[in-house]
Amino acid sequence: MGVIDLRSDTVTKPSSAMRTTMANAEVGDDVYGEDPTINRLESLAAEMLGKEASLFAPSGTQTNLLALLTHCERGDEYIVGQQAHTYKFEGGGAAVLGSIQPQPLDFEEDGTLLLDKVAQVIKPDDFHFANTRLLCLENTQAGKALPMEYLQNSAEFARDHQIKLHLDGARIFNAAVERNVSVEAIAKNFDSVSICLSKGLGAPVGSLLCGSKDQISKARRWRKMLGGGMRQAGILAAGCIYALENNIDRLAEDHDKAARLASGLNGIQQTNMVFLRVGKVGEELLPAFLKDRGILISAGETIRFVTHMDIRERDIDTVIVTIEEFFSKMQS
Repeated sequence: MGVIDLRSDTVTKPSSAMRTTMANAEVGDDVYGEDPTINRLESLAAEMLGKEASLFAPSGTQTNLLALLTHCERGDEYIVGQQAHTYKFEGGGAAVLGSIQPQPLDFEEDGTLLLDKVAQVIKPDDFHFANTRLLCLENTQAGKALPMEYLQNSAEFARDHQIKLHLDGARIFNAAVERNVSVEAIAKNFDSVSICLSKGLGAPVGSLLCGSKDQISKARRWRKMLGGGMRQAGILAAGCIYALENNIDRLAEDHDKAARLASGLNGIQQTNMVFLRVGKVGEELLPAFLKDRGILISAGETIRFVTHMDIRERDIDTVIVTIEEFFSKMQS
């Protein structure tokens, strides 16, 4: 029996069809702008999101950083959630490499940042303060697909306050499937969007920053400085194109698997994520118990289970039965 890996949707393996597409990819030198498959991917992504241009990069961490570096100057500020990936899980890159100050706020229960609270921390035009240039949102946030009305309100808010609006859309396709809208309907509210192809869509490597032509031109220079300029990377881009053309609609299956898992565990489900509170004892013992039985999860008092294309229906049943076995042993 293979390992059941529920730690993240980043653990997906490329399918045989995707591998074949990658092996047959036409390539060139992307730093010279001569890789036709990269160029096709960037055009496809920009078109899908309704943006003027896009830029391929190795990771979502880099595309988010590129967004920050192109929207902000040294000494500027961006507003972001306390638990947001761009603030908490990207090594402080904006501060270290861009001298950009974060202004973190707590997320609301639905994954939004309350706009009234955002307004309160926008700095006045005074040389004592950093210039507030950017508001960063995340969709999905901890599996929560942000309400469409909120996205529209955020766009109006940003315009009214003369700041830019960036979306960490690592799982924007999950959000689109959950809300039953096109990805363009979400992206149109933002000046820039970072999308990840190596999570639920199943590509092995790659993210894109989508935005205006001017922003992407600046981002290309920053990407080179950050070491993100790749050569015959069309091999990677081919996998990403395959993912965009074949693996979006099937994300609904991951959401269904997560709902089934949540029902079996009495957990909380959001898109392809299930959250189960196990407490201090469970935090230490449950991951080890499951690992011995070929099931991988991340540790924590609240454990996140993430479903993806490599998780089968019968795997969900196995996980439910095994966790029930753990709690039964704990109670005996």
